[in-house]
Amino acid sequence: MAWVTGASTGIGRSLARDLAAEGYTVAVTARDEERLATLVQETAGLPGRIVSFPCDVTDEAAMDKTVTAIEREAGAIVLAVFNAGGYFPTRGERLDVLNILKTYEINFFGVIYGMVPVVDRMRARGRGHVVLVGSASSYFGWPSAASYGSSKAALNNFAEAIKHDFDKINIRLQIMNLGFVATPLTERAQFKMPALMKVEDCSRRMAKAIRSGGFEPNFPHRLTWVLKLVRILPFRLRYPLIHWVARWEKRPLAPARRRKA
Repeated sequence: MAWVTGASTGIGRSLARDLAAEGYTVAVTARDEERLATLVQETAGLPGRIVSFPCDVTDEAAMDKTVTAIEREAGAIVLAVFNAGGYFPTRGERLDVLNILKTYEINFFGVIYGMVPVVDRMRARGRGHVVLVGSASSYFGWPSAASYGSSKAALNNFAEAIKHDFDKINIRLQIMNLGFVATPLTERAQFKMPALMKVEDCSRRMAKAIRSGGFEPNFPHRLTWVLKLVRILPFRLRYPLIHWVARWEKRPLAPARRRKA
C-alpha cells in the first residue's frame, strides 16, 4: 500500500487519486480531516481505495503513531510519498524567525518525522520505496524564497547522502524536483510563473516516475533543464541574471517590522 502526506489539496490529493486508480490502497494524511473525508468519498468507485489518517506532519509523536495506525489498520507501507509542504515568502528587509522555522518544520522536519518510522519498518521487511517532493527552487537562491528554496535544497542534500545507505538495505529513494504547479500554494504568488503545470498533469507525471524510476525526476523539462544550466554559471553571472529576470529592482521594499521597545 501507499502513504501520501499533504493529501487534502493540490498535488498530494491528485496523486492519491491517481494511485488509487492504479489499484493501490492509499493512506492519506493532512491536518484537514474534512477534506480527506471528501477525497475518500470522491474515489469510492476506483480500483483501489483511499483511507484517511489525519495528522499534522510537524508533530513527531503523532506521525509515529500514524505510521503504526496505518500499518495496523490498512497494511504495510510499501510506498511513502512525503508531499506536505508550505511556502511563506521570506524578505531580507523583513526577516521573521517564525516564518523560517515554520517553513523548515513542514518542508524538512515534516518529512523526517514520517520517514524515520517508515524506514524502520521497510528495513525490517527488506524492501520499500520512499519519494520526497522537492522543488526546482532548490537549484539556487530566488528572491523571496530563501526559506522555501533552502528547505528544499536541504531535502535534496539529505536525499543524496542517505541514498548510499538506502541502496544497501533495498529501499528505493527518489526526490522529485518540480517546477510551478497550479495549486492553492502557488495562488498566493505575486509574480508570473513560467511553464505553470496543471496539478493533474503534475501528478500523472509523478505516478509515471514512481513506476519508471530515476533518483531525481524533474519537470517540466523546458523549465528545469534551463534552471540546471543557469545553476552551473558562476555566481557573479547568475546573481545579476536572476535579479534581472525577477525584476527585483522594481519591487518595493516590504515595510519595516515594528519592534517592541
